[in-house]
Amino acid sequence: MHPLRAYLLRFVPDLTDADWHPLEQALRPHHLRRGEHLLQAGESWPVLGLLLHGTCRLYYPRPDGEERTTYFFFENHLLGDYAGCLTGQPSRLSIQALVDTELVVFDYAVLRQLYQDRPVYERFGRLLAEYHLLGTDARLVEQLLLSPEERYRALLISGKTKILERIPQHLLANYLGITPVSLSRIRGRVARGH
Repeated sequence: MHPLRAYLLRFVPDLTDADWHPLEQALRPHHLRRGEHLLQAGESWPVLGLLLHGTCRLYYPRPDGEERTTYFFFENHLLGDYAGCLTGQPSRLSIQALVDTELVVFDYAVLRQLYQDRPVYERFGRLLAEYHLLGTDARLVEQLLLSPEERYRALLISGKTKILERIPQHLLANYLGITPVSLSRIRGRVARGH
């Protein structure tokens, strides 16, 4: 079974062969080398992709030249600039491959047409939006209400082991909103049981 179809079935288990076929026809492979961007802030590219192999990070470049990493994508994650797809505006975010990465991509316009043609996709879109809203809300609450050490401890017990195993420490620190030195201190305290 195609990995994207398996992804869709998590949300809409009643997806039929007839439903799947028009999306399958729109799929195209996309390769990113380590450090290469799927999308950079300021660009418009209304495309969604499923990450098949590799790792990407989503970050926002700030006017002062700093970057703020807010999410990591691993295998079987759907990624893209959802806001840009919906509004047609240039992206405010960047998505960068951290290792050589393989994706399958499709134009958002195809999905938008499937919303009209096949009700199962409209339901998928709603459920996907709800899923992402909950994830975004949890991340926002974490950033606003928890201290850096609490954010790190929450990450340890969250089950997000891929972040801890596959993300370089400087990017993990950036994701937590702290410096690498602060992360080292927090890790030391946690390891000592304090």
